[in-house]
Amino acid sequence: MAMRCAAKHALVTPPMAPGSPGALLRGRFSPRTTGARPCRAASSASSPAAGKHHPPLFSVAPMMDWTDNHYRTLARLISRHAWLYTEMVVAETIVHQKDNLDRFLAFPEDQHPIVLQIGGSNLENLAKATELANAYSYDEINLNCGCPSGKVAGHGCFGARLMFDPEFVGDAMLAIAANCDVPVSVKCRIGVDDRDSYEELCEFVDKVVSKSPSRHFIIHARKALLNGLSPAENRKVPPLKYEYYFALLRDFPQVKFTLNGGITTIDQVSSSIRQGANGVMVGRAAYNNPWNMLGHVDGEIYGKPTRCISRRQILESYQVYGDSIIGQYGPSRPNVRQLVKFLDGKTANFEMLLLQTVKSFLEETLDAIPDSVLDKPVTREQSIEERYFADVDSLLPPRYTALTNCSYGSAELVTAST
Repeated sequence: MAMRCAAKHALVTPPMAPGSPGALLRGRFSPRTTGARPCRAASSASSPAAGKHHPPLFSVAPMMDWTDNHYRTLARLISRHAWLYTEMVVAETIVHQKDNLDRFLAFPEDQHPIVLQIGGSNLENLAKATELANAYSYDEINLNCGCPSGKVAGHGCFGARLMFDPEFVGDAMLAIAANCDVPVSVKCRIGVDDRDSYEELCEFVDKVVSKSPSRHFIIHARKALLNGLSPAENRKVPPLKYEYYFALLRDFPQVKFTLNGGITTIDQVSSSIRQGANGVMVGRAAYNNPWNMLGHVDGEIYGKPTRCISRRQILESYQVYGDSIIGQYGPSRPNVRQLVKFLDGKTANFEMLLLQTVKSFLEETLDAIPDSVLDKPVTREQSIEERYFADVDSLLPPRYTALTNCSYGSAELVTAST
């Protein structure tokens, strides 16, 4: 009863503000069968043909402990075309777990288009990890040069700290590209600590592009402060400088840049693309509020028919998936808590730990919520952010003119957006 009351209190009042947990689950679950089939792991035989997917106009950011296989399955049920990123996988983990790689690298075939993010600072291990991961047919391999967490930046000298050494990053991207059959990309900040000028950002991009086939950068439009701020504070305290991102589009026209940081609504995504952005990456807004963010991606961003009609259909399909893989990697791996943690945010509820199936969780938590909410299709509210980036042109820094090589290969030839 306590769980039902908590669920009703947390979930019944629509609409929820962007970023609020539990945004998907509002309504009573009906246990009828939908015929959805359990997902299966991809193999090299299912490698997507070049040009099969739409460009990465919208992608969901890699987030440790968040963008696991389970969340990505839910995300793909809502949007066919959003690009999905894995959690970061450390290169050494892949190398040392080569006999247990499915646990870290396998994913359902339906998750394409999907990008593997790896982290590391050892060229040999990055190369070997990429070679092993190549067999799983990801659509792109991404190197983490933006995470400010002490667990990343302070151990092994990778993550955001790599931006101090663009020479190494260029070598790393060359090694990664040489060991896979798909495009490669870099996710980075606009700067680190006091290395935060636009010119220094351009020098980083220029060096990486001149030394490797990398022609796609995901730019988090904040700098990282490696000392004194937590990872959460690093997502909020350093100011957003979208003008740096749009200046990169101007100064590196043959490179593709995806904008990341501070984007919380689908209207902001649309506004940035109208302003010229090659693509937009959204993190916590897509995790905390998947229905209202991802539910609009196919129609609003890609101009394609939307897959999801109601929350009920999404939940029924996800329940089939979840209950099919409970215990797949041993007792309680995964368990119900791991499978539903992003659905309502109440991962610590003791009663939930006693449930054995996703179906029982949904029945237990949602039977007091009106069907009218669960059956309601995703709706659009009137936009007030159509000109969100309209003034950015007046803020652009001076042009970067010291390009190492002005004849970079065309981005259309080497990125996943072909």
